[in-house]
Amino acid sequence: MKAVILAGGRGTRLSEETQTKPKPLVEAAGQPLIWHIMQNYAKYGITDFIVLAGYKGQQIREYFANYWLHQADITFDLATPEREIHKVRSLPWKVSVLDTGIETNTGGRIARLRELLNEDFLLTYGDGVSDVNIEKLISTHQTSGNVATLTAVKPPARFGALNLTGGQVKSFQEKPEGDGAWVNGGFLALTPEIFNFLGGDDSSLEIDALPNIAKLGKLGVYKHSGFWQPVDTIRDLQRLEEAIGKGLLPWI
Repeated sequence: MKAVILAGGRGTRLSEETQTKPKPLVEAAGQPLIWHIMQNYAKYGITDFIVLAGYKGQQIREYFANYWLHQADITFDLATPEREIHKVRSLPWKVSVLDTGIETNTGGRIARLRELLNEDFLLTYGDGVSDVNIEKLISTHQTSGNVATLTAVKPPARFGALNLTGGQVKSFQEKPEGDGAWVNGGFLALTPEIFNFLGGDDSSLEIDALPNIAKLGKLGVYKHSGFWQPVDTIRDLQRLEEAIGKGLLPWI
């Protein structure tokens, strides 16, 4: 099964980083977000990726074209164009990078794959890192008969909480759970029927397609209670790096 990664947005809320690079190439612990995302897919045997690029997409192409240059120990002989690679963490991945336009919405980007995919496929965003169990997501989807299956997560609250008794603060709760609501965690499994719910470049997966699929009773859910960290702000990026420092990501 192929994994499709939406990687074309401008990432304006992370402008400190995205003025010079596309958001999926923002680094956490020395590796781009897209590398972390792909590592989790690869853990479950998913190694065929389609990256839907847009904003600064050429940099994504250059990253994969020069992957060994980024990862290896290399000796350069400046008298010749030769180079000797001493050590590299090679990966058995196949990566296709498609230009889907700078202003194209999420549904429009996915719709560009209509003629390329005629089987079930996986989909995620290039700015959310998780240890979601891809095998269980696929199994849930394939036994459901649904057009789409999304991963639901319970995000933690962004702010600390106060435990109060009357007019007194009794204690602080630094990272309480959220309000208990499940939200779309951004890891989906889809059938080719999804293309029937997508329009032109202005089409939105989240606003146009998924609500209509839900109305038909064809939108399933896989609940994930493990690690999940979207990266929308510098603070989100810091949270991800803190999690990596604590060893919460199995591929690090």
